[in-house]
Amino acid sequence: MSAAASTIRNIKSVVPLLDRVLVQRFKPETKTATGIFLPSSSSSTPMPEASVIAAGPGAPNKDGQVVPTSVKPGDKVLLPSWGGNQIKVGDEEYLLIRDSEILAKIQE
Repeated sequence: MSAAASTIRNIKSVVPLLDRVLVQRFKPETKTATGIFLPSSSSSTPMPEASVIAAGPGAPNKDGQVVPTSVKPGDKVLLPSWGGNQIKVGDEEYLLIRDSEILAKIQE
């Protein structure tokens, strides 16, 4: 168990700073629409899509003006396969990533 997992009891208590964004990757499907269960080996790569849980206020640019993050809680985003810091609370996994590392916002 990591130190972060032992001290964080509720993900709502995690407040991202500066240009950090807290996201939760979508869980891969465990069965198809027809009811066939998929083996865990079929989902070995993490899903690149995630839901934004919280976003920091933004980071100052070179002129000292705060540039707000480009996403807000509830947004669906596309993530790279690298980067960020994992946070685990109970059985749930989250990722703390910089706003600039998010590849795209998914419009629905």
